[in-house]
Amino acid sequence: MQIVVTDGDQTGQELLEQSLRVLSPDVLGFPLEILRFDLSLENRRRTHNQVVSDAAQAMKRCRFGLKAATITPESKDDVGSPNALLRNEIEGTVIVRTGRRMPGIAPPVGVYLPISVVRMAVDDAYGAKEWRAMESGDEVAYRTEKISRKVCHGVAEYAFLHAERLHATVFGGPKFTVSPVYEGMFKEEMDAAALRHPDVAYEPQLIDATYALLLVKAGEALVIPALNRDGDCLSDLVLQMFGSLAGAESLLLSFDDQWQPKVVMAEAPHGTAPSLFGKNIANPMAMILATASLLAYSDEEAAQNASRAIYESTLEAVASGVKTTDLGGSTGTVEFTDEVIRRVRTKLEVWNALGRTPSEPGKRR
Repeated sequence: MQIVVTDGDQTGQELLEQSLRVLSPDVLGFPLEILRFDLSLENRRRTHNQVVSDAAQAMKRCRFGLKAATITPESKDDVGSPNALLRNEIEGTVIVRTGRRMPGIAPPVGVYLPISVVRMAVDDAYGAKEWRAMESGDEVAYRTEKISRKVCHGVAEYAFLHAERLHATVFGGPKFTVSPVYEGMFKEEMDAAALRHPDVAYEPQLIDATYALLLVKAGEALVIPALNRDGDCLSDLVLQMFGSLAGAESLLLSFDDQWQPKVVMAEAPHGTAPSLFGKNIANPMAMILATASLLAYSDEEAAQNASRAIYESTLEAVASGVKTTDLGGSTGTVEFTDEVIRRVRTKLEVWNALGRTPSEPGKRR
């Protein structure tokens, strides 16, 4: 299995290095071929973003990518964020972020089952044309956005497939009553997907009602399909409902004609956290879970078993009281990873000794 690994900045790079320790052959018992690309701000500037394109092309060849958090410079004349470039070049369709309850961590609201936000990865408010003009003595700002039927179809279809795997309800939707042409296209594709998947529960809501009802529906397993901008806001809210962004990974997916993933890129949903840089206190959970989610999409049974072992070991470590400061503990970044590695090794050794693999080894979280 080949994985394209993209280096990042500050704490993002530190946490990537911890996740790579978990992927070591000495831990998993099988080799992985790691292809590295330096997406640090310095190197993106030096190569004028050519390194981002090179990394995207490598992901298309290898199918799998693991990305560290990177700095986005504020100036519009700088190199910008690599995220949009990667999404466009690998033909990304959806971004999936799943909030899940962490054992031993009391969430601020009564959430029990996973909630996934399936977000449009391209178009909408991101990459829209913007300009300003003077009209009648006042400055007016304009923005021209677009979405496509193909991407709307992909987000809707994957939302129902994902809900089917999670035994969840497809919930929410766009503000199609105010925007029947633009956002209505997305609603049409959601309704069409519901007809193709009659066994999946479907509760369409306007986006404002979705926010309000999340507090009421928080005890249920939900999958929320969303436009790009809506999904960006929703995912931050949903993950924080579980107490921390650290308990979730972020997946960017592109699909073939049968809506099977052809490129999967995993990363943490948080940024570079410069205030935590170099202090050995940042929580590596999200980056470690990103490695687990990536391995789950492999066709190799050993990788799927390793995925399950990493998921379970990470959450079990927290349940046993091994927690970083953001979760109320005192464990350092490196020490938390040490504990996950110890547990992964033990699980894989036990499973091998029993001569059998765990049930549902290929189930994607």
